[in-house]
Amino acid sequence: MIMRSSVGRTNIITKTTTRFHLLRLALGHLSRATLWLCKSLLSKTLGVFFYSSSMDDLFLSDADDLLPDLYTPYDRKRPLSPLFDHFDYEDDSKKLYLVPYRWWKEVQSGTTEQIAGVLYSVSLDDESESEIVLKLRKLEVYGKMMKAEEGVSGREYALVHEALFSWTLKRYSDSKTFMKEAWSLSVAADYWQDLFTLLIRLCFSPEADSLVVKIGLKDNLGDLFKRACCIFNTNSELLYIWDFSGQTNLFILNEKVNLCNDSSRQPRKEIPLELHVHGFPVSQKERNEEKEDLSNSLLSDSGYRGIGSLGLIGLQNLGNTCFMNSALQCLVHTPQLVDFFLGDYQKDINYKNPLGMNGELALAFGELLRKLWAPGTIPVAPRKFKLKLSSFAPQFRGYNQHDSQEFLAFLLDGLHEDLNRVKCKPYTEVKDAKGCPDEEVAEEYWQNHLARNNSIIVDICQGQYRSTLVCPDCRKLSVTFDPFMYLTLPLPSTVMRTMTLKVISTDGIMLPSECTVVVPKSGKLNDLIDALSVRCSLRNDENLLLAEIYKNQIFRWLDDPCDSLALIRDEDRLVAYRLPRDSDSSPLVVFSHMRMPSFYEKTNWQFFGVPLVARITDLSSGYNICNHFQKLLNPLLLPIKDVVNDFDGDDGAMGTSGNKTSKMEDVVGPSVLDSGADPVSVTEDDSHEDDNFKFYLVENMVSTEIKMNEPELISGFKKSLDVHVHWPDKMIEKCDRDSLGSLPVVFRPHSFAREPQESVSLYKCLEGFLQEEPLGPDDMWFCPSCKKHQQANKKLDLWRLPEILVFHLKRFSYNWMLNGKLGTYVDFPIEDLDLSDYISHQHSQSGNRYRLYAVSNHYGAVGGGHYTAFVDIGHGRWYEFDDGSVHSVTIDSIKTSAAYVLFYRRVPDL
Repeated sequence: MIMRSSVGRTNIITKTTTRFHLLRLALGHLSRATLWLCKSLLSKTLGVFFYSSSMDDLFLSDADDLLPDLYTPYDRKRPLSPLFDHFDYEDDSKKLYLVPYRWWKEVQSGTTEQIAGVLYSVSLDDESESEIVLKLRKLEVYGKMMKAEEGVSGREYALVHEALFSWTLKRYSDSKTFMKEAWSLSVAADYWQDLFTLLIRLCFSPEADSLVVKIGLKDNLGDLFKRACCIFNTNSELLYIWDFSGQTNLFILNEKVNLCNDSSRQPRKEIPLELHVHGFPVSQKERNEEKEDLSNSLLSDSGYRGIGSLGLIGLQNLGNTCFMNSALQCLVHTPQLVDFFLGDYQKDINYKNPLGMNGELALAFGELLRKLWAPGTIPVAPRKFKLKLSSFAPQFRGYNQHDSQEFLAFLLDGLHEDLNRVKCKPYTEVKDAKGCPDEEVAEEYWQNHLARNNSIIVDICQGQYRSTLVCPDCRKLSVTFDPFMYLTLPLPSTVMRTMTLKVISTDGIMLPSECTVVVPKSGKLNDLIDALSVRCSLRNDENLLLAEIYKNQIFRWLDDPCDSLALIRDEDRLVAYRLPRDSDSSPLVVFSHMRMPSFYEKTNWQFFGVPLVARITDLSSGYNICNHFQKLLNPLLLPIKDVVNDFDGDDGAMGTSGNKTSKMEDVVGPSVLDSGADPVSVTEDDSHEDDNFKFYLVENMVSTEIKMNEPELISGFKKSLDVHVHWPDKMIEKCDRDSLGSLPVVFRPHSFAREPQESVSLYKCLEGFLQEEPLGPDDMWFCPSCKKHQQANKKLDLWRLPEILVFHLKRFSYNWMLNGKLGTYVDFPIEDLDLSDYISHQHSQSGNRYRLYAVSNHYGAVGGGHYTAFVDIGHGRWYEFDDGSVHSVTIDSIKTSAAYVLFYRRVPDL
């Protein structure tokens, strides 16, 4: 049975496929829409066996790209039968909006986009208190809507899909000046109303060859049903509906095909559909209220009612995707990209570009942009977009934090390749430009670039700069003109570095102090020592010895003046010891502090505090060593009054002495001898031996206790000695713990201040980008004259500026040992960025002035932190997009030291 069934099924498939090929030839003269519906019918026949991908080979052609938005390339991934059987209007791309035709046409005026429309006459078939039944009969199809200037006599409505509706609303919002000058308040008020939704039911009447629309009270709220009665009232004048979505026509054609294949000839079931209605006032009272609201909005310059939510939808954080959300919000609020992706952008998709992504990245981005520009405020989860992104860029797979600029660069390049209008790239070769003017050479380079790269991204985001290389030996000159998508600007102020150290004197008088100095970032250790010497007023008979402290011990000595400061990290902790210059030949003794942990800590003696150092000439006895240690502690002794107060508490207070040193655990914790006490008497005469210091000489991991009055035998000449000092808890209480209670890190990034004391202008950063500099050793240029690689001098000049100019501030630095972020405050213009003085070639057809419209911000350190975006949604209204959270901000809050990527758009010269 199984074999017979399989053979029978195979025969059916073979016969059916043969008929399909014959049918394909016979249908060659039919319209494209009809041909496509036939494809749907055939897909139903083979729905049990095949997915629509097999049918694509039968009927698919390049002309499919011209089909309406109802059918997208994503639909090719699923069976066509469910697509038409259920007519899935839940998909955002298939939502329908009903608006007044006059309002929609006025907003569309002045555009070059021509949209095909189908005109229906509307008649009231049945009206009762509980249901409205409308019949839509097709009158005529206008190939170009913009040519139907004469219109028809009566009321006219327009039916549009969501992308077109969002584009119209955005254009309406952007044309506030047009509204003030060209529209009367009464007209504008009549056309603007809050959006509301009606549930309607569709079916096809083959007898009347018309589309039947039913609006019932049982499906809608009473107030909304009353509004529908007013909107679709046909008693006073004729009613017409323009369909610019293309979906009603496809629905009718699909129903006709289904009826032809239905032997019972029974009508199809009614299909429920949500119809979003916009722009229809109900009563004269409401019209008057709308006029008043609109008048107030015009006078207050605060925007139109309901428009405030347009373009203000956040993006959910899927797990460390704030870098993606920040860059996406900047891109989806780029005016030219919004107009492009809300329009018929699919006609530009290049499915055959081997450098592209089969159009999938552009489709995913376009779908996401349309969701973000739809009416509403609920944050969107960009899961589908991230899935497509990860499939083509494995580096963005998972949920690790990434650089928003790197993501932006990949996305712009991917969108360009997916939308490249050049299907077959020609081979181009630049001719010898010797003796030709730069203008001619630059234009040839640009035209060769456009011959292979032509997309919306190139149109608005790509500029051109001149690159000049000069050989240092033969002075050979090489000039090229290369395109750019964005400019990566260095931060000139980062040539300096702020460093903080603890300075400890060994004279037994001065307290330890913190010193902050500014040194060259690429400087040497000698530069740091010189700056510290000036800052702490170092005497002529003193010198500085620097050390790095790690876990309360000296980790390394910084004694080579030629060492690079780049070897010192921001999180390191450094100490500078002031030592007498005349004792440089004496051994250096390092006193490391140790204490017995509390009763509850099951560990041995622990290091704490900052080690103290001294140069001791006479090491013949332990008395001399102890005497020098007491001298170092003298500045840290508490006054007698404070010491007595410390011991006035109960016994419990003494029991917590170990805990009081907890804040010194990582850094310091000195103890002191009784003021004026003789160190010998402390160890010999005091009956409480546990209350005294004990000193241990450490050599080769072996500790030997140092006796006070016994000769101390030091084997051979030692340049340095390590002495561990065991502190009793009672001694710790007698010291000023705050003097050595904290050891600062070299540099601690502060919270981002709005106006730091030192800043650099964006113009200064641009000058740093354009200045001449030698190539690096790993990026040498092969000189055709010398016939070898040379470290040539390179100079860049701006030649052609794009409509959208993107600046990337180079805040993150990476080298073989450490990574870091530069928190330099960049003062960038918001209203007027004038690049006239920075462009080498003046183009008369375009200006050189720009206005800021978006900023991608990064807060925190390298490898982590958080990204947000500032966006101007129009007319100086700035909002902050923090993942799913969106809130308004003042223009004064836009400039911060968190600014990372700046987006400017060209403004016409006055």
